[in-house]
Amino acid sequence: MFSFSSQGDFSKTMRFLGNVRKLDIGRICEAEARKGVQALEAATPRDSGLAANSWGYTIVRSAGSVMIGWTNSDVENGFPVALMIQYGHGTGTGGYITGRDYINPAMRPVFDSIAETVWKAVTSA
Repeated sequence: MFSFSSQGDFSKTMRFLGNVRKLDIGRICEAEARKGVQALEAATPRDSGLAANSWGYTIVRSAGSVMIGWTNSDVENGFPVALMIQYGHGTGTGGYITGRDYINPAMRPVFDSIAETVWKAVTSA
């Protein structure tokens, strides 16, 4: 058999849960999304600068979640230039240009910052 008992009330727990419920995680993500754009702009190799200057973001809010998506609007011949740089691509003359991993290293500190900022917001509610 298993039993437990409790003394007191749950007012502190209820206050904490009420504060967490009021948190605007979307606002926090908005600021972090802008940091991501800045990191991607700075890390993108520059030829003309078009790919570097074409970064943006979207934020999708749904019940209980917020999702950040980073976008790049520089497209050549139907293919995103940022992905050509990241993963490599064939040339029109039969050659191949090797990709350069610049997105992951640029975004790692941003992801860490998002986790830290949201965690602080939740635990200090």
